[in-house]
Amino acid sequence: MATVKRIPLRQGQILGVLGVAIALGVTGLGILKLSVFDSAETNQTATQTAPIPQRQEVVALGRLEPQGEVIRVGGLSGERIQRLTVKVGDFVEQGAVLAYLESHDERLAERNYAASQLAEAETRLKAATDYGNAQIQEAETRMQQIDRPGTFEIDAQKAAIRKLEAELDLASEDLRRDQDLYRQGAITRQSLDRQITQVRQLQEQINSAKATLIQLETAWDMNLQNAEAQLRSQQANLPLTQIQVAVASATQNLSLANARLERTLIRSPKAGRILRVIAHAGEAIGESGILDLGDTRQMNVVAEVYETDLGLVKVGQPVTITSRNGAFSQPLTGKVVEVGWQIFKNNVLDDDPAANADARVVEVKIRLDDSKPVEGMTNLQVDVRIRV
Repeated sequence: MATVKRIPLRQGQILGVLGVAIALGVTGLGILKLSVFDSAETNQTATQTAPIPQRQEVVALGRLEPQGEVIRVGGLSGERIQRLTVKVGDFVEQGAVLAYLESHDERLAERNYAASQLAEAETRLKAATDYGNAQIQEAETRMQQIDRPGTFEIDAQKAAIRKLEAELDLASEDLRRDQDLYRQGAITRQSLDRQITQVRQLQEQINSAKATLIQLETAWDMNLQNAEAQLRSQQANLPLTQIQVAVASATQNLSLANARLERTLIRSPKAGRILRVIAHAGEAIGESGILDLGDTRQMNVVAEVYETDLGLVKVGQPVTITSRNGAFSQPLTGKVVEVGWQIFKNNVLDDDPAANADARVVEVKIRLDDSKPVEGMTNLQVDVRIRV
């Protein structure tokens, strides 16, 4: 009879329990993985559907400057300043004299000398012109003296000839009648000869008058031609005399002297306030110039906006400006008037030692609504907030 080996009950129970535990563990791991996957998918969907918050403002550092920026007024390098006519804080108009150079007095004397030379040349020109005009007037008068009396004399001679010709016609008619009467025996030969003589005398008088008329006309024409030639000569001499006076060259010398004198004056290129005096009386002008000038009546802010924020800034956006060091108590307002075209390294550095000192920025110009509180604060560092 075969013997059957029995497994003890405790060991079978243990194996069963282990099998059930393994099955439960595998099932739980799958449920856990599925739960994690569903949670991640849910979070991703929520992230994609949630709205991204938009920027409300752009923050930047800036500096105050006058409208049109600060102008450095200079002069001829090496020239020494004789005297300044302005001081810091003075307001000057465009073209006002700011300083006189040391060579001003010398150039002024040269200008005055050139002006006196021109005055002398103009005096000589006037005298020469008056003399030439007098000569022309004299020649014209001579022509009139020749023309009018000669014309009257010629006209009188022509009238005398016409009178003689009329007397000749009458005498000739009387001669024809006397010849008829003589043939009829009504008058003597002596009477006829007397009439013939009278006709001949009148004919001779006419011939003589005509010869005189020719002489008068010839003399009148020659004298008139001579007078006209003298007039033309005087008229031609007048411009030549005027040229010889050389007023034009004296005028050019005066213009040159005025230009040299003007170079000894330092004038304001625009209206503005004197912000800083660099070179004083007695000092030579160097590369740093003479003084700084700016129109502080309208102050602007130059904000250095990071290149990453450039797309948010537009002309016309409102701006708030504050001072972190309390230079002015109330915030200032303004508007963006210009966005720069060039990106470069920032110039206005933050007080924070951890701030980026090599940031790339764009200059944005802001026009202040009220410049009075900061009129004397050129180059002051300010905080700028641009509402976008």
